[in-house]
Amino acid sequence: MNEIDLKEFGRMFREDFDLPTVLFQDGGHRIYWLGVPEATAFRCNTYLIVDNDEAILIDPGGTGHFEFIQRRVAQILPPERVVAQVLSHQDPDVAASFPLWVDINPYIKVIASGRTLTLLSYFRDLPFDSINIYDHPEFRFTSGKVIHFIPSPFLHAPGAFTTYDVASKFLFSGDIWAAVDMEWTLIMDDFTRHEMKLNLFHLDYMSCNKAARGYVNRIRELEIHAIVPQHGSIIPGEFISQALDYLERLNCGLDIIYPDLR
Repeated sequence: MNEIDLKEFGRMFREDFDLPTVLFQDGGHRIYWLGVPEATAFRCNTYLIVDNDEAILIDPGGTGHFEFIQRRVAQILPPERVVAQVLSHQDPDVAASFPLWVDINPYIKVIASGRTLTLLSYFRDLPFDSINIYDHPEFRFTSGKVIHFIPSPFLHAPGAFTTYDVASKFLFSGDIWAAVDMEWTLIMDDFTRHEMKLNLFHLDYMSCNKAARGYVNRIRELEIHAIVPQHGSIIPGEFISQALDYLERLNCGLDIIYPDLR
């Protein structure tokens, strides 16, 4: 096994927009950060899970990111070998480019919740192959490797969900644990300082503490080696317990707007 030490990797990492960044490798199973070259506090992360000759895109991004992400994928394998794309929710920074991947591979599976799939038709009028995570809560590669889909309703979208890759034990969390920060690093290394960056996103975007606690209850027993969000920095294994505790005690959204209602 050639698993990467994310803590040590974070110390050495410098942004490189010439090459994809390997986050995990075990034989033919690999995870890449594809990145988006934008110097904003609200920067987006797109990831690629490769399993031998197959690949899955996680939150492919907006239309303005498509050409860059396509070039990144082509550095790893032919883009038509992307067999599925996971859309954690329907926001344009996550999902707007998905029709362009359907154009590359008309047989590509679009994996989302039913609520999200209903809204995706506004991005693409033509038919596309889809998988509803409530009907099919896992995806199996030809090799037998499995990823699981874990609903996270109202964090922040009603149909939001997260993706757990069993081989790497990476949790692709969508907007959960997203952070806003101009002084961005790919791997965070101090959770106390990171909380402020999480708050800048979560206090406004997440619905309420009940939704946060309910999701934590669903994943508390998972073995998680990294939390991999769509915005901000990756949270490596040593900080997972703190990350779960942060979400469990989070007061946000309706808790702040209607503090007297319980």
